[in-house]
Amino acid sequence: MDFETLVRERRSIRGYKTDPVPKEVIEEVIEIAKGAPSSMNTQPWFFHVLTGEPLDRIRKGNTERMLAGAKVDREIPVHEDGYQGIHRQRQVDIAIQLFKAMGIARDDKERRQDWVMRGFRQFDAPVSIVMTYDNSLEPATISHFDLGAVVYGLVLAAWTRGLGTVINGQGIMQSSVVREHAQIPEWQTIMTCIAMGYQDEDFVANDVKSVRTPNDEIVTYRGF
Repeated sequence: MDFETLVRERRSIRGYKTDPVPKEVIEEVIEIAKGAPSSMNTQPWFFHVLTGEPLDRIRKGNTERMLAGAKVDREIPVHEDGYQGIHRQRQVDIAIQLFKAMGIARDDKERRQDWVMRGFRQFDAPVSIVMTYDNSLEPATISHFDLGAVVYGLVLAAWTRGLGTVINGQGIMQSSVVREHAQIPEWQTIMTCIAMGYQDEDFVANDVKSVRTPNDEIVTYRGF
């Protein structure tokens, strides 16, 4: 698959088969992803790959705490009041696309809540990769940038192996739970996680691809 086709065809996958993902395939994907650039070759990333019982314990703890109304427990700064303006609108736009595909009505609170819970369960994917960085690099804005690069490389490489992914901050909303069951050392900061697995072709939301902003709204040229 050429690069342009790969980028245009890749989608975020939110419904998965239960089939296990071979460890050697994950190794190949990570090996490719590591080719991402990093600031001054710092390579600040760590990949914690989870499946089976440890992942189930994280799903359970994450979900139970969020349902109980626990305060969000993330280790990187987040917007406590949520996104605003155009950023909020783009968030709403993809939700509308997904709910339409799934047939979830605006006033269907039960199914909307269930959709949120799927995120906390890491979309029931058979694999989750928790991304961390060395917290000696704080303040870590540059490391965040580097992790963004390696994660994009990872989701593209996974797609070439027939694997779906979705980058999922909801899956680490209760990072202390993730840290405990993934046995992540204290000197690493949890940034995000990626759900991974073979996509369920019957899960209609998997066909949704978010619309991208036109260039004339986000690109400026000078001197051309």
